[in-house]
Amino acid sequence: MSAAVLTAAPPRPAHRDPQVLRWLGAYTASTVGDSVYYLALSWAAVSSGSPAQAGLVMAVSAVPRALLLLFGGVIADRLGPRRVVLASDTARCLMTLGLAAVLLATSPGLWLLAAAALVFGAVDAVFLPAVGALPPRIAARDQLARVQGLRGLAYRMGSVLGAPLGGLAVATGGPASAFGAAGALFALSLPLLCALRLRPLPTEEKLPTGEKGEKADGPVLRDLADGLRHLRGHRVLGPLMITILLADLGFVGPLNVGLALLAEQRGWGAPGIGWLLAGFGAGAGAASLLLAVRGRLPRAGTTLGWTMVLGAVAVAALAFAPRLPVAVAVAVAVGLLAGVSGALCHALVQTECDPAYLGRVSAVSSLGSLGLAPLGMPLTGAAAGLWGTGPVFVAGAAVCALSGAFALTVPSLRRAELPR
Repeated sequence: MSAAVLTAAPPRPAHRDPQVLRWLGAYTASTVGDSVYYLALSWAAVSSGSPAQAGLVMAVSAVPRALLLLFGGVIADRLGPRRVVLASDTARCLMTLGLAAVLLATSPGLWLLAAAALVFGAVDAVFLPAVGALPPRIAARDQLARVQGLRGLAYRMGSVLGAPLGGLAVATGGPASAFGAAGALFALSLPLLCALRLRPLPTEEKLPTGEKGEKADGPVLRDLADGLRHLRGHRVLGPLMITILLADLGFVGPLNVGLALLAEQRGWGAPGIGWLLAGFGAGAGAASLLLAVRGRLPRAGTTLGWTMVLGAVAVAALAFAPRLPVAVAVAVAVGLLAGVSGALCHALVQTECDPAYLGRVSAVSSLGSLGLAPLGMPLTGAAAGLWGTGPVFVAGAAVCALSGAFALTVPSLRRAELPR
């Protein structure tokens, strides 16, 4: 189905634009659905096997996501991001509702849950680049930074609402009820996505034919190579991808694995983990709100580099926080600085990239945090077991600091600005 094209209209702030609000509602519903789905999957896996087997089921989603993410970017550019997001959320809706029906009828083995996790990860590999490529099709270029701030708020809201909603569903009707709730949330996103009307782009003639409702031809690998060449030759995007990859590799492992180990070693227990995660989420949410309200930050490239360096210092300081209140305060600082740098990275990707390549570029920018870094979490845990939690935090902070220093030493990235 071809999308209707938005005619010229006076520019509106992103938070007042019906197009952006529809997209934001669909994205929020999908994000909450993700959280409910993963909670339901973990509960069903724990109920059907050992903790080690449950951990394996939860980890298998990352494998197809890492392997297929770049090809998902090609699909988003070929077929158009709106169409791909619609198809992905439809597939996730049907799959989760199917799991709910199976769980109501019988008690499936772990093999079915693992298969579902693999399929979900493969669909994610297509969904994520398409979501990243949609904003320029629904908002003016000078509103893209604000859209990224709103997206960050929606993501945090999904994380905050998803866990208690999933827990309530499990308590009420078991994993089947939670899978049904996730499917309903994915279904909620579909009419909002169908109602989107896409903007004409300045480079419309460069878009793949798939965006115009025709079949795109040519080898997929050639399209992928074209996207990588576009990145390599771009004075801002090329260095930015290196910066994002280094930051993700240094940040994801220590924060996801290290916080739990730190709380255990200090005797803070499960409530301590909750407070640390709440502090990080509050800081990251404040950063997203800042960008959503202001619309842009001056000297974006320089600000990006320095927030990464200062964020690395805060990550290292977490390992030496003597008491829980101090650690929570440091976690707020980590979330704020990481939130600013992350939002600026996404905003620069949106504003610097030719829309014809945005699906592929979004896939590359997501590869570190969603594809490679999760696969390295077992190594992070093993390193913490050998050398302790402190060295793991310090090593991660060093990699984060390297990413910020790299951004500050590349003139084209340091001078990058967001549009007014």
